[in-house]
Amino acid sequence: MKIINKSILSILSTLALLLLFSCGGGHTEGDGHNHGNETEADGHAGEEEHQEGEIHLTQEQIKAMNIQFGDFSNIKINDFIAATGTLGLPPNAYASVSAVAEGFIKRTNKYVEGDYVKKGEKLAELENPAFIQRQREYLENAAELTYLRQELERQQKLVEANAGVERNLQKLESDVSMKMATVKGIAKQLSYWGIKVSSLTPDNIVDHIDIFSPMSGYISSINMHNGLYATPQGELMEIVSEEHLHLELDVFEKDISKVKKGQRISYTVPALGNSVYEGEVHVIGKEFNTENKTVRIHGHLEKERPKFIKDLFIEAKIWLTDQTVQALPEKAIIKDGNESYIFITNAQPEGDEVKFGKLRVVPGVTDNGFTSVKLVDPLPERMKIVTEGAYFVYAQSKAGELEHEH
Repeated sequence: MKIINKSILSILSTLALLLLFSCGGGHTEGDGHNHGNETEADGHAGEEEHQEGEIHLTQEQIKAMNIQFGDFSNIKINDFIAATGTLGLPPNAYASVSAVAEGFIKRTNKYVEGDYVKKGEKLAELENPAFIQRQREYLENAAELTYLRQELERQQKLVEANAGVERNLQKLESDVSMKMATVKGIAKQLSYWGIKVSSLTPDNIVDHIDIFSPMSGYISSINMHNGLYATPQGELMEIVSEEHLHLELDVFEKDISKVKKGQRISYTVPALGNSVYEGEVHVIGKEFNTENKTVRIHGHLEKERPKFIKDLFIEAKIWLTDQTVQALPEKAIIKDGNESYIFITNAQPEGDEVKFGKLRVVPGVTDNGFTSVKLVDPLPERMKIVTEGAYFVYAQSKAGELEHEH
């Protein structure tokens, strides 16, 4: 239902038009409107007296303003449950970026919160002399392993020719196994740091390792800068992905029994404007919030979605099953102060002038241009409802009030 919220200029223009119709233009001498010192009885001879508060329009005015008459319609209107909440993300939509080893942050890209990064994108470099030392250890142990394997092969041939000592062969087998374990352990650590051991040589030892983005998303926080000494325990950056963005709504306990999976949700983000977005009830929570007396509802987003800002407040409607109600076009209902009413008139008016009356109503849900209504007083017989142009009748009532005040 819409609240009368027109500008003063629009109101005055409408009132002027109505007054022009009611006056019928200027008066000329002999037209039945006496001026001067004629008696009141002479000046109003034959005219119909209008009681204060009555609304009268001529057939000409009704036609000019396209005022239409009708009756209640029994249509299906969706009722809804109001809910509030936020745009949320599941736990796996967040990723923390941290250093895989201790070291100094170098050559960071100039990111700010809100920037979008792709999975695998280089974020910064981490320097530490220990990286050089560890690569040297790998190359030295790999070389020693190669020598031990060659020596083991030579001893195996000697033993097979009964020219070697079996004890020496067993010692070499043990040394090869231990050295292999050392090499593989260092290789795993270097690989964890992002250093490829398959192509590592004394000529391409690196003094730093790169820090990469673990997933695509938006940067929500940054805690690093050049020269910072980082440790694996500290968070350097947080990244959030909008891929699984969803609604997190709080529904009061009195309404939770009406909520079903698959029901349509419409919602707005007041901070971002008046755009209405669509969603669907996906999961109904199993935990009751004793403090707020609510249950958490999770909803999937559909089609167009708003820009994600963490913890931003939203207002939502969870639409219930269609129900048949008594309804009128939304524009047929006038709200004036704390009261809502409709205009009614005789279905078969007599003469050129039509008299209108008010009937108080209690408006309900509005859907697709129709509003469900409940009558405070019954609709009199043979009366029709103003279904279009109610605002012009309302303006005429205000014009009548101004005339009586004058």
